[in-house]
Amino acid sequence: MEVKIKKLVENAVIPQYAHNTDAGLDLTAESVDRDEYGNIVYYTGLAIEIPDGYAGFLFPRSSVSRYDLSLCNCVGVIDSAYRGEIILKFNYLNWGHGKDLYGPGDRVAQLIILPYPKIKLVETDELSDSDRGEGGFGSTGV
Repeated sequence: MEVKIKKLVENAVIPQYAHNTDAGLDLTAESVDRDEYGNIVYYTGLAIEIPDGYAGFLFPRSSVSRYDLSLCNCVGVIDSAYRGEIILKFNYLNWGHGKDLYGPGDRVAQLIILPYPKIKLVETDELSDSDRGEGGFGSTGV
């Protein structure tokens, strides 16, 4: 599938797969800043045109475990109509167990583009029975 991507700044890096079998395209920080809440903001310098019926999902890379960072919204969502810059915000944890931050030029996250169904919710007074029933947190064991 072809997806259009636009460099907003000259130094922006077009995302790539690190390996042929990877699900996520690596996103590289073009610049770094802090917002008014103390979050670390990574600008990619890129905008993307995701086709209708698809969405882009932004996940932290596994290397985040070496840094004092946590993606603010856990998983970012890019809707198909969004044409602005891909930006990631991380909470700065400052636990001191490794390097503090990613910097410009570092791969900071990964982008996965997936199809999604359009759902029509239908209100009802009853739901069908299931093996799990109303069992919630921890109901299937540890």
